[in-house]
Amino acid sequence: MGNADTKLHFRKAVIQLTTKTQPVEATDDAFWDQFWADTSTNVQDVFALVPAAEIRAVREESPSNLATLCYKAVERLVQGADSGCPSEKERQIVLNCIRLLTRILPYIFEDADWRGFFWSTVPGAGRAGRLSEGGDEDDARPLAESLLLAIADLLFCPDFTTQSHKKSSSEVSEDIRSMDSCEYIWEAGVGFAQSPPLNYIHDLNRTELLKLLLTCFSEAMYLPPSSDRKNLNPWVSFFCSTDNRHALPLFTSLLNVVCAYDPVGYGFPYNHLMFSDHREQLVELAVQILIVTLEHEAGSAASSALKALVTAESSSGVEELEPACPDNLFVNYLSRIHREEDLGFILKGLVRLLNNPLLQTYLPRSTKKIQFHQELLILFWKFCDFNKKFLFFVLKSSDVLDMLVPILFNLNDARADQSRVGLMHIGVFILLLLSGERNFGVRLNKPYTLRVPMDIPVFTGTHADLLIVIFHKIITSGHQRLQPLFECLLTIIVNISPYLKSLSMVAANKLLHMLEAFTTPWFLFSFPQNHHLVFFLLEVFNNIIQYQFDGNFNLVYAIIRKRNVFHQLANLPTDTSSIQKALQRKKKSGMSRSNSTETESMEGSRPAVPAEPGTFKTSLEATPGIDKITEKSQVSVDGTMVAVPHLESPQTTADSQAAAGASDTESNSGRDHEGYHSESEAGRSRLSSVSSSAAWSPNPDWVMSWKSKLPLQTIMRLLQVLVPQVEKICIDKGLTDESEILKFLQHGTLVGLLPVPHPILIRKYQANAGTAMWFRTYMWGVIYLRNVDPPIWYDTDIRLFEIQRI
Repeated sequence: MGNADTKLHFRKAVIQLTTKTQPVEATDDAFWDQFWADTSTNVQDVFALVPAAEIRAVREESPSNLATLCYKAVERLVQGADSGCPSEKERQIVLNCIRLLTRILPYIFEDADWRGFFWSTVPGAGRAGRLSEGGDEDDARPLAESLLLAIADLLFCPDFTTQSHKKSSSEVSEDIRSMDSCEYIWEAGVGFAQSPPLNYIHDLNRTELLKLLLTCFSEAMYLPPSSDRKNLNPWVSFFCSTDNRHALPLFTSLLNVVCAYDPVGYGFPYNHLMFSDHREQLVELAVQILIVTLEHEAGSAASSALKALVTAESSSGVEELEPACPDNLFVNYLSRIHREEDLGFILKGLVRLLNNPLLQTYLPRSTKKIQFHQELLILFWKFCDFNKKFLFFVLKSSDVLDMLVPILFNLNDARADQSRVGLMHIGVFILLLLSGERNFGVRLNKPYTLRVPMDIPVFTGTHADLLIVIFHKIITSGHQRLQPLFECLLTIIVNISPYLKSLSMVAANKLLHMLEAFTTPWFLFSFPQNHHLVFFLLEVFNNIIQYQFDGNFNLVYAIIRKRNVFHQLANLPTDTSSIQKALQRKKKSGMSRSNSTETESMEGSRPAVPAEPGTFKTSLEATPGIDKITEKSQVSVDGTMVAVPHLESPQTTADSQAAAGASDTESNSGRDHEGYHSESEAGRSRLSSVSSSAAWSPNPDWVMSWKSKLPLQTIMRLLQVLVPQVEKICIDKGLTDESEILKFLQHGTLVGLLPVPHPILIRKYQANAGTAMWFRTYMWGVIYLRNVDPPIWYDTDIRLFEIQRI
């Protein structure tokens, strides 16, 4: 009954606030205390008892009362942080203030006139809300700074969010101002050896504070997308600056809590149904706080990481540095993690969590499955981007394959679901980043022996085969909105192709099937960039023939079997009437969906399914074309990479016309391996229809401009040498069994018969403003959709993205 009474009192206070037309004095403690002192409402109650319409009404009709409410709530948090919340009553007041501010802040952010409110100073309040006790230099700290510092202090408050170090209850409690929070890190791991005992009350309190912190950072959701890098989030900038004395222990606590978490726990079946796991909610919020705070200033992530390393070296081993310019300390600390055991701890933690949804058990639903894999992928991306030592650590052992399999699993599972387009992009971006490094291609030769249930053909082969089979599945049976990713997918295959020792027959057939589909005349002529896909696939074949011929007899056999595809491509008609005929014959879909080599799917797999009607999704920014997000490097004889300058080829008039409709630049490096990839913003989705590029139509000059550059010499020479030999064997021995032909190809050689090997070209991912903007909208979209209990941002005026129903 008592709880019902407190809810009633709280509701009455809210109604009083909304109906008062006169400003209530800040000194009227009896009125303001009703909101936090006498109540024990949980966060769901606060969201139910403070309706959105009433917050907006107070904001419009009695703004001074809303301002005072925010100020008083922050003041109580500051007092709680100062006192260390020694009593249960004080802890309850702090929790009530946290919940109330979490509810109100989004309505402050959605109104442009109010956005600066927290960055203004409150008259009569000293710095951090302590009323004029600290002298001049402490004067007038903005409310936002007071709030953020109070949250940081409360996250290391003994007996509230951390284990107290007191030996007995008679000891005086630790002074929160003088204590070293590095001794109170939440979990063992990077830079901290002791694992404090689990305390679910502390976990719940940390979760509520992190929820408020995330709400503070969410001001970014209420600003329209902008690629201006100077638009840093002021909340994040301050919280991750040297003003926050807890920056290092908090970064370490968040990181260790995430990487030490094991959702399976003791591992007995159905344990997650018997008791709730408070740690999971904390881990989820910790990941979200990390991905939001790890934002960099102007310039690329790599340069900020390098700057941090230089500063670290010059600071003569001092752990916490005072940078000359306001710098993000979270990025700084992340970029400086270098001990092998720390890098191993982080990678093992991420691998454990990302592989959790793939766990197979004989009892259905008997193990806990985590849901925050998208946030984990963003975190992994930021680690690779900000800390090159981590990237090289990931690639130096086969551990990278433990990351690869869950990424491929997610790509395959999400390919038909429009609400998971963002997940498809982040997975592909990570693989593009990894594929720029030689070690990744080499590691892919390890046999794939796991049996993760995926609806792909059963095959015996390597991790490279798995990647190619899944990419083929995405291209042939993903939904239309994935078409802008095709060039990215093929770029990844090009990057790894020089290192692939032996493709399976299944993967070889998939590559030839893609070439067959992409070389149909109607597809080549229906969009200005479609021929780029053919150039990529030819480059894959050339790399494998020139650099890995010996082990790739399956691919050579597949090329011989499908030799007509190459002959038809070489003889592609370029006259106007043939182009028009081809376009009239166009089919309804871009790829033939049936494939004669398709076999039974893996046991236990379920097909990729579209999103349920009514599913929410958030809109995404367009991704830049592949030429904008990669930079070419040539692999020299000693294995080092040299950047290739980007040269524009002289544009033909036909090309210029095409560029008007949809820019189609080609770089010309003068060899048979052309750079041929750019994608216009105008022609964002490569729909295989003429109507999608109405302003543009193919003509003979345009076809000739790229047909003459098709790198077919190596393949034609291979066919010229091997086809007669294979035909002779078949006639002489009366062979119909392909295993004999494969045996012959396995022992064959083309040494001295092929053209001089071309240099290996790798397209490495390059950070740029376009992808930075894409990541920001994707990240906040994920956070918006994942925080539904309570629905912090639901039904507020979000500007960064649109919320759409499928």
